[in-house]
Amino acid sequence: MGLVIGFVLGLLLGLALTIAFVLCENQRSQARRKLAVSTAAFSQLSVEDVRKLFSKQSLPQWVLFTQYDKVSWLNYELRKMWPFIDQATSELTRVIVEPILEQYKPPVISSLKFQKFTLGTVAPQFVGIQKVETTDDEIVLEMELQWDGNPSIILGVKTMLGVSLPPVQVKDIGVTGVFRVVLKPLVDTFPCFGAIMYSLREQKKLDFKLKFIGGDIKAFPVLAGAIDGMIRTAVTDSFLWPMRQVVPILAGDYSDLQLRTCGRLVVKVVQAKDLLNMDLFGKSDPFAQLFIRPIPARRKRTKTIDNDLNPVWNEVFEFEIEDPATQKLFVHIFDEDSVQASELIGSTQVPVRELQPGSLTEYWLPLVKDLGNKKENKYRGQVQLELLYMPLDVDSRPEGGTKSQTPRTPLVNGVQHHRRASSLASKLSSKSFIKPAAVHYRVLSSGDDQLAASGTLGVTVIRGENLVAKDFNGKSDPYVVIYMKGSKAKMQKTSVMRKTLNPEWNQRFQFPVEDARNDMVVVEVWDRDVFGKDFMGSCALTLSKVLTERSYYEVVTLSPRAAGKLHLHLEWTNA
Repeated sequence: MGLVIGFVLGLLLGLALTIAFVLCENQRSQARRKLAVSTAAFSQLSVEDVRKLFSKQSLPQWVLFTQYDKVSWLNYELRKMWPFIDQATSELTRVIVEPILEQYKPPVISSLKFQKFTLGTVAPQFVGIQKVETTDDEIVLEMELQWDGNPSIILGVKTMLGVSLPPVQVKDIGVTGVFRVVLKPLVDTFPCFGAIMYSLREQKKLDFKLKFIGGDIKAFPVLAGAIDGMIRTAVTDSFLWPMRQVVPILAGDYSDLQLRTCGRLVVKVVQAKDLLNMDLFGKSDPFAQLFIRPIPARRKRTKTIDNDLNPVWNEVFEFEIEDPATQKLFVHIFDEDSVQASELIGSTQVPVRELQPGSLTEYWLPLVKDLGNKKENKYRGQVQLELLYMPLDVDSRPEGGTKSQTPRTPLVNGVQHHRRASSLASKLSSKSFIKPAAVHYRVLSSGDDQLAASGTLGVTVIRGENLVAKDFNGKSDPYVVIYMKGSKAKMQKTSVMRKTLNPEWNQRFQFPVEDARNDMVVVEVWDRDVFGKDFMGSCALTLSKVLTERSYYEVVTLSPRAAGKLHLHLEWTNA
């Protein structure tokens, strides 16, 4: 009996397994047919169709931008050549980076040397390639680069006390960016170019891990953070454009290909308006950080304005420009926190190539959280800048052969500059960049020789428009207070206008000014009450425009938002 039951159960189990196997094979067959159909359909899609179906983050550059071409052939050849490239470039990279590490080492470290440096066995992958249209004397190629390598990098670290720490291993490196190769100059001798320049034009990602060999790096968190920052700065300062490495191919003098300063950018950070409040209690404590090249020695920052969403800095900074065609001014506004790291409020950028040389121009630029996110639409405030790009004369060489770097300030046509400024405004305010607010600009002068003037500033307060209501009757009793921010000139104020949101004053005031370049006129509107006063709004104006035009009419929007407008007339008389 037991034998029969076992036979029946085995038969049923075998039958069940057979049915399950057949069903599984049918499902796999159907899945393969669907995949074949999908693959066939996908192969018929155009590049434009692929862009519509997938997010930009998941697509390579040759799909996102038609000027990028696929380079599978290059990756194939690169994999074959990589062992030889590793041997040839490892020592070169070591020689380039090691002095930079020494330059940026923290005070606690006395020595930081490579004990071992090889690039490993995994070759980078080039996702796409394009030719950049430039002058007739060079060929510029840019390649989208991805590298998840297995290099062998070991650093020897010695402290100021003479104690040698366990060797530090740099591992799990991941790099994504745009690699630039320049063949220049073009000559009539084979291989038809004199030298190769290479650089990392854009660094999108740089990831790596640190490990103490024979120890736990987490036991030294401060030291680990210092070494991490040092390595990132060294890579940026060694390979990120406009830094470049020049490899001569033919005999000749290629000193003109080396990095050199070709101009200076004068930046006045005037003020910000309507900043996003990052604090739970109170208001943000904003400061601005500026840079052209993202290395510590080249970063500038303003002072911190406590508890203010409409800060006025009026601070001037200068930057060296090495490549105006590609470099940008980056401005980040932070909220300073005494307990934790400063929090980003918003950022903006200005390409140097959009600035007309020798013309001082004012910009109101909207802030965004992420400059790489073109879909962001949250309003985070605006920042006001005054920019002046001054090229250096690099066309003439003195007798020693070094190019002269004497500043030159060409006078330019105001209409021509208006078009260039409009080009920048249209690019920054277009839907492809940001949506929160328009970019406002105006040409202030053709040179900076007028910005150190002294004299008398005349301010006429004409009228107010749509001022904010502060009283229970839906009206206000407004008056205007005017003072100079950077001088000891006496504060002056208008008469009080009763029960109105559109007052008319037509009152004129004069202020002596000693240094117009660093001074500002501040205009505040207050509501007079029986037992005090209420703040209604304010604005701050630099003197750059009045120095140039001598007299002009201005309608200013008060801060905070929806506080109304003031109609002013400003005039300047030299001392």
